[in-house]
Amino acid sequence: MFKQVLFLSLLCSLSTTLLAETLGEVSTKFRILGPNDKIVIEAFDDPAVPGVTCYLSRAKTGGMSGAVGIAEDTSDASIACRQTGPVSLSADILDNSRDGEEVFKQRTSILFKTLQVVRFYDARRNSLIYLTYSDKLVEGSPKNSITAVPLYQAPSPAADQVR
Repeated sequence: MFKQVLFLSLLCSLSTTLLAETLGEVSTKFRILGPNDKIVIEAFDDPAVPGVTCYLSRAKTGGMSGAVGIAEDTSDASIACRQTGPVSLSADILDNSRDGEEVFKQRTSILFKTLQVVRFYDARRNSLIYLTYSDKLVEGSPKNSITAVPLYQAPSPAADQVR
């Protein structure tokens, strides 16, 4: 019974994971057996805000355990998000800005550890704030990274005529 519950919870956690496009990687530690430890660079588009792309760099553990997918990656990650096209915000984004809205989640160990990206909206500065952090079922990590995407308003034609 325990194995069935464990399998179902693992399956559910995988089904909510958004996939990022791998853009590149660099080796950080040579391993005789299995792949090297790496820093992986990935990109994903914010699913609720067309026109915003986020770039993540994160540690990926190699070796034999990394090769078979049972290694636990460290909590080291960095994020940079940029406006890559026209942006329009829905009311949902503004409503969920206080507690943040999960926009990306990736498993970083075989069980219970994930890397997450949460979006906040700063109305006063008209900016989207993206926070990346790692958490575990029992204990998370204080390591985090943050980036902001200022949302510039195009000047109206009437403003040009006033000058």
